[in-house]
Amino acid sequence: MATNGFESWDEVTSLVSQFESGELPQARWTHREHLTVALWYVSRLEEAAALERIRDGILFLNGCHGTPNTDTRGYHETLTRFWIGIVAKFLKERGEERSELEVVNELVDEYAGRSRLWRLSRGGGGLSRIWGLSSAPAVMR
Repeated sequence: MATNGFESWDEVTSLVSQFESGELPQARWTHREHLTVALWYVSRLEEAAALERIRDGILFLNGCHGTPNTDTRGYHETLTRFWIGIVAKFLKERGEERSELEVVNELVDEYAGRSRLWRLSRGGGGLSRIWGLSSAPAVMR
């Protein structure tokens, strides 16, 4: 079981519901929750539609918290696109034949901390290597 994981799928659905309603407390809106919400949408929608729903949701939640969306705080388009790509790639590689709870817990265990991302980026090839592409997407350049 993942150390930062969820005990039940109900926990995940409750998180998504609180995210969508703007009731998720700001202190709970951590990287783990970002990844979980991303997995929720990416697993149910086309990638572009998932990006739009997450973008709108983060902007809405930030508004509910009074968090300004500036260059240094709040919503960040490039990071959101980056993480949607990571989650989509993760689902393609590991999302088959397991429960959604197992998949979200593995995603959280692997990416909620920065250690794996740091190792991948330090291993040569930077973001392109993480994405599994010959070059980073245009938005990343």
